[in-house]
Amino acid sequence: MYSKSKRLFILIGSLAGLMLTGCASAPPRHLDNICHIFDEKNGWYDDARNAEKKWGSPISVMMAIMHQESRFQSKAKPPRTKILWVIPGPRKSSAYGYSQAKDATWNWYKDKAGRWGADRDEFDDAIDFIGWYNTQSRKLSGIKLNDAYRLYLAYHEGHGGYNRGSYGSKGWLKQVAKKVSARAATYQRQLKGCQKRLESDGWWFF
Repeated sequence: MYSKSKRLFILIGSLAGLMLTGCASAPPRHLDNICHIFDEKNGWYDDARNAEKKWGSPISVMMAIMHQESRFQSKAKPPRTKILWVIPGPRKSSAYGYSQAKDATWNWYKDKAGRWGADRDEFDDAIDFIGWYNTQSRKLSGIKLNDAYRLYLAYHEGHGGYNRGSYGSKGWLKQVAKKVSARAATYQRQLKGCQKRLESDGWWFF
């Protein structure tokens, strides 16, 4: 049996671990400033930079897509449908995590990218997925890797849908894609002001 003091020590350690886990998975406080996001979330810049180097998709574009999909919430899910306007029904899709990738698309990524241990609620895996998917959009739909507007349309509609022009009658979706494009441009401008510091692992006070 543990002594009283040792049981207390174990309890405090467990609570501290839970608190750290909660802080690690909580979304950033400043969603509109990519420098603040990377300052707050230790390791996220390195993960995003690795994905950029690997897949050629700009950090600003990948982060803008993730912002639109989940607002950087690790366990984000689509809302449930309503049965008789009251009873919670099934969710609209299997989309989950930072990237809101669906089950089939995520399995396609794990197979083709060779990342069988990847999890949708882990930032490094999710940002790598978005970079990979954007590369598929370039290969399958001819979209430039810095074209956030068209990349988001393909991300939302799938490559088959995008190639058929399924977004053409969806004015709301084109408006969302414009927002993603504008955010990517804002993130890119902001990143220019802090990237050198992030690369050198310096400190930033604000």
